[in-house]
Amino acid sequence: MTRLVLGGALGGLAMWLVGFLFWGTPLSLLALSRTDDATSAALHAALAQHLGPLGTGAYPVPWPGTPLGTQLYGQGPTAMVFFNSSGFANPDSASLIGGLMLAMLCVLLAGFAMRMIATGLGFRDRLKLVVLAAVAVTAYSDLGQPVFNHAPLGYFLYLWISDVASWVAAGAVLAWALPRPVVVQG
Repeated sequence: MTRLVLGGALGGLAMWLVGFLFWGTPLSLLALSRTDDATSAALHAALAQHLGPLGTGAYPVPWPGTPLGTQLYGQGPTAMVFFNSSGFANPDSASLIGGLMLAMLCVLLAGFAMRMIATGLGFRDRLKLVVLAAVAVTAYSDLGQPVFNHAPLGYFLYLWISDVASWVAAGAVLAWALPRPVVVQG
């Protein structure tokens, strides 16, 4: 159990570091589309005026739940706005700490699963298991966004690569940390 907890903590740290590399450095600009200052200011003012009174939330624009909204949605343009009415620092140190805790918890849960099903496997086979699971789960959840929601492919492709890299790093630590299989020679 000690090795599992250690693997979860160190694997979570590895996941967090890889995630920070992708999202906490200028490398993250590869995933984002850019506007100029005037456009940003105009959009900021429009968001504050129109969504500010409604509060923090995820807003499809236009709203597709009415006949007019459905018609406008079909004509385009459309957007999904993740709106935060209070704002926050960029980068936000509280989210970095919360993200590290979340990574450790997720890797610990993955460690429990690995211990249950892969105890007899060596490092390489455990790592293969993590890589295949990471590719499958993140492909559906990340790459599914452009497929199902017509979201921007570049952003979600970058997100997918970062998620796979994070899970592979965490999985390598877990595969190393869990007890080695006992080899019986006879």
